[in-house]
Amino acid sequence: MLTYSFEQAGGKPLYEQLYACIRDDILSGRLRAGEKLPSKRALARNLGVSTITVEGAYGQLTAEGYCQSAPRRGFFVTNVVPRQQQQMQAMLAKQVADKSTVKKEWLADFSANSVPAELFPFDLWTRLLRKVVNEDAAALLARSASFGVPLLRQAIAGHLRSFRGLTVQPGQIVIGAGTEYLYNLLVQFLGRDRRFCVENPGYDRIRQIYTASGADCVLAAMDAQGVIPAELTRQKAQILHISPSHHFPTGIIMPVSRRYELLGWAAAAKDRYIIEDDYDSEFRLTGRPIPTMMGIDVSDRVIYMNTFSKSLTPTIRISYMVLPQKLVAPFKEKLGFYSCTVSNFEQYTLARFIRDGYFEKHINRMRNFYRRKRERLLTLLKAAPQSNKIEIIEHGSGLHFLVRFAIAEPDADFCRRLAAEGIRMRPLEAYYEGDCKPGAHIFVLNYSGVPDERLEEAVKRLLVCVDCCQSSEDKNKK
Repeated sequence: MLTYSFEQAGGKPLYEQLYACIRDDILSGRLRAGEKLPSKRALARNLGVSTITVEGAYGQLTAEGYCQSAPRRGFFVTNVVPRQQQQMQAMLAKQVADKSTVKKEWLADFSANSVPAELFPFDLWTRLLRKVVNEDAAALLARSASFGVPLLRQAIAGHLRSFRGLTVQPGQIVIGAGTEYLYNLLVQFLGRDRRFCVENPGYDRIRQIYTASGADCVLAAMDAQGVIPAELTRQKAQILHISPSHHFPTGIIMPVSRRYELLGWAAAAKDRYIIEDDYDSEFRLTGRPIPTMMGIDVSDRVIYMNTFSKSLTPTIRISYMVLPQKLVAPFKEKLGFYSCTVSNFEQYTLARFIRDGYFEKHINRMRNFYRRKRERLLTLLKAAPQSNKIEIIEHGSGLHFLVRFAIAEPDADFCRRLAAEGIRMRPLEAYYEGDCKPGAHIFVLNYSGVPDERLEEAVKRLLVCVDCCQSSEDKNKK
């Protein structure tokens, strides 16, 4: 049984002290991978603390990946790098960082999306804000409804109808400061006893948020069409979180046949719902926008979510979700006491921005900007002498695509080589959990935040790194 003393730990909360003790035992190797941790009640009894303290410590350890929970079995230590090896890796990583991040900026950061400052309509936004202050002063100082101000919800409903073909009522829309906040609300509303399921591979922060919120979160493997329905049965999932119109990081667009399979799964039991994260939907660069799952759902089992972070700027922090009609009243009854987390100033300004047609013009401008950037980057890659060592995997949608390089060295070594040249990039395998892994040497290229004037030099340095890493076929020829 684990035994710790908290007498010399200062004023930190008990759960943080317990978390730190167990984490240190895992990192030092005293607790080994696969070893089962004591039950919450048994450990609480042994240490003389409350089960809530142990639950808090276990929750933090799980969120950070030091352990994982197995339903009805308990908590188990994950395969974490021992501290000595971790320190060595940290030292090596610091050496790379000293060369690539501390002494200079990244020449090109392909690891994350960002919105260039020149694309944000500062003058127009300021002008609309002045109008709001002059004409809606009383409303600005009034307490916002828990779901958000009606004017913004009406504007969003109109936008969804014209852009996504989705007919919803303003009363179904809930405004929040970021999708993370809305995920937390859904966990509280649907219940921590429900089993939430996310895509594998996927955006790891979604899983971390659900886990940190106290939800039982599992992973579902994917095939070329998206989440595999049999995985949901195997995992005994109840709430499925997916991005069917443009999956990150694979870029997969879920075909309608798979969408109906998943809707059928949701309709088969009364406690099942699908959270449709319409990630990057504004930036489908070829063809018509993909219809939403909510738009074809006849059982009221889809909760739609979207954000203005990609289309405007992440710093505005305005996101929204659309509840099925039958969930509006229960949601309001259970969580209606919460105040809206977005300021009235931003809500009324954004409402005017959408209502007066500026948002549509802004989206068109950004889509053209990103289309040109994407085409230029693809042209540079395809026209290069090393193009036979590059396979581009893209679906004409969103602000990223995949590239497979014909290289021999491990992906981690290739990343370090790129970092030394001022290029930051993540391998696809970094987004997978567990034993399910993609083919080697596939990388994710988020291109939105790389300045146009740096693209050519970035591709040039990238190709130099590819040349330095001969493929196994090239080595065999020699």
